[in-house]
Amino acid sequence: MQTTDGGMRKQASLSVHIPAKLVRKHGRKRILLPDRELLPQLSPEQNEHLIHALLCAHKWQKLIGDSKIGSSEELAKKVGVSPGYVCRILRLNQLAPDIRQAILDGRQPKELRVIDILQPFPLLWDEQKKQLGFK
Repeated sequence: MQTTDGGMRKQASLSVHIPAKLVRKHGRKRILLPDRELLPQLSPEQNEHLIHALLCAHKWQKLIGDSKIGSSEELAKKVGVSPGYVCRILRLNQLAPDIRQAILDGRQPKELRVIDILQPFPLLWDEQKKQLGFK
């Protein structure tokens, strides 16, 4: 920064101290402040990976449905994954509504993993429940 007389002036710096710490909780990094946590907390029963997959499926379907993205290939390029992965994630929108709700609520079978729901599953909701271990 120059002064009006052509000389250089130092910029002032400002330091801010926030008494916070970074911790890992349930495999996730969180910022803890003395009085509260900044990131939302999942219950121990909720599987953040399953939830993330469902949220991606919903968001990506909306992008395609709103014509903001023309194809799964275009979406794959935009998000930096393979077109096959995009198609497997988008297929999660065909899961039974009560299966999706159970995953969001943390009521899914404990052993259910993302790899399990990305495998081909039947279109009939009762058969989906059997295959994925829902009662």
